[in-house]
Amino acid sequence: MSEGHPILLAEGISKAFVGVQALRDVTIEVHAGKVLALIGENGAGKSTLLKILSGDYKPDAGHLLIDGERVEFGSTADARRSGIRVIAQEPEIIPHVSVAENIHVGELPRRGRLLDRRRLMQRTRDDLDRYGFGAALDPSMVGSRLSPAQRQLVEIMRALAGETKVIALDEPTSSLSDHEVESLFRLLRRLRDDGVALLYVSHRMAEMFELADRITVLRDGAVVGSRDVRETSEQELVHMMVGRDLSNMFVRKPHERGPVMLSVRGVSNEHVHDVSFDVHAGEVVALAGLVGAGRSELARAIAGGDAITSGHVEVAGRPVKLRSPRDAIRAGLGLAPEERKAQALLLQRSVRDNVSLVVLNRLSRAHFIRRGRERELAQRFVRQLNIRTPSIEHPIGELSGGNQQKAVLARWLARRPKVLVLDEPTRGVDVGAKAEIYGIISELAADGIALLVISSELPEVLGLADRIIVMQSGRVTGELARDNASEESILALAMSDELTGSGAQP
Repeated sequence: MSEGHPILLAEGISKAFVGVQALRDVTIEVHAGKVLALIGENGAGKSTLLKILSGDYKPDAGHLLIDGERVEFGSTADARRSGIRVIAQEPEIIPHVSVAENIHVGELPRRGRLLDRRRLMQRTRDDLDRYGFGAALDPSMVGSRLSPAQRQLVEIMRALAGETKVIALDEPTSSLSDHEVESLFRLLRRLRDDGVALLYVSHRMAEMFELADRITVLRDGAVVGSRDVRETSEQELVHMMVGRDLSNMFVRKPHERGPVMLSVRGVSNEHVHDVSFDVHAGEVVALAGLVGAGRSELARAIAGGDAITSGHVEVAGRPVKLRSPRDAIRAGLGLAPEERKAQALLLQRSVRDNVSLVVLNRLSRAHFIRRGRERELAQRFVRQLNIRTPSIEHPIGELSGGNQQKAVLARWLARRPKVLVLDEPTRGVDVGAKAEIYGIISELAADGIALLVISSELPEVLGLADRIIVMQSGRVTGELARDNASEESILALAMSDELTGSGAQP
């Protein structure tokens, strides 16, 4: 297919917010039947550009052309009418209606004035089967019960409704299993072959080399270059993104293993079964496994979020009763959850409020918060962790994912827990911020904190951990020392049920 003129041209786009120049004279072009990948560190301007394409923001300068005709969007509805669909990283799901209604919102089939529910369900089943997601989504399931992966699939299906010329996807695979990623890629290739223009935003290099035709790199709000995917390398793209060498991502500070800080003994509930392990002071232990292995559920139980029906947890040699997260915090346990926006952050509140959240009692006198000390604490950690924010009073919801995650870590640094559980600490974080977070984890271990890290990225597990505990179907299937671990040995334990055809025992 000859490219000809681009179906979407964003030309000379600039956008500023208070204290931040988010985009500077950005020009990209997306062609029918092609996949353009857009990469850059968190804060490089990718999300701002997508919000301009979706009609959420108006550019301060520059313009958009669709099929060679200039367009201006006053709303997201205008963008949709022009054939642009933007699939956000954090899907917007209506919690109290069904999957089918979420997918077809705005164009529900009716019989007279009433919703034709039978036709809606059948249409949705047909669409899910056609695109390969029939096994992953039940059309009748209520939105509030969907997993992160299922919410992402609903958003993708919603984008396919109606006439579509351009689909822009922001980190679409961050919550998907390997099987769901394969289904998504088959769908995207089908759409590409049908002439749809695709703009693909991801931090996962392997995905871009597998899917994209061309890659454009943003840094500090400006385009620093574009490359044909066949004529570049991961090393070149990383250097373009960050402007510095990240050849050694895992710089481990020397740290000594101290006494046992976390002891989990026979812990069970509806999600995990008879799990036992220890984590020592100054040690990084990784929990590895496939999607659905029960790692996040175990983390919530350890941190007081989910009930433990049998077994017990000890912190620094003392049994603790975990009836709530407050009990866990008092015992010296901290959790940075996978869903940081939904579960860890007060998005409308300031960086200062979020950093100080779990130490307010230490900053108070006679029930009054000493604001001077709170500001001093927040400023210290903003400097220490290189949190990029216009000020400590800036709403944390407007920061990039990497800076939000560093603020969550700052919160626990301020608290200095004995044990810190980090669930997918670099999910949705760019390569530069990943390196910084890895450094923070190493420093925490060197300071004697016991760290339990959950990660789905095997290179991350192998680079960070002193020991690796592998889970499958809610059970521990094995433990590997750092020197004896490999991606193959981890996967063999993670897939033990599938390989043997029987339930593995710890």
